[in-house]
Amino acid sequence: MPQRRSGVKALRINKKRHTRNLTIKTELKKTLKKFQALVSEKKLEEAKAALKVVFKKIDKAAKRNLLHKNTAARRKSHFSQLLKSIA
Repeated sequence: MPQRRSGVKALRINKKRHTRNLTIKTELKKTLKKFQALVSEKKLEEAKAALKVVFKKIDKAAKRNLLHKNTAARRKSHFSQLLKSIA
């Protein structure tokens, strides 16, 4: 446990940020799995709709520095290529 008042406050802030970041990461992983399942089932229209949600989640994670911006761009490119492969 921190001894100083500022350390206590920093710990409290870190816990809040950790839980917020964790929810964003888990939502991202769920949407990615859902999109990949749609692609494997070759459901084109539903996958197109899911791709928009995937892009939104990836951009949100990159904005909050949970993903590096190049990693986000690479993943977006990969998922758009997956969608194009079933079309």
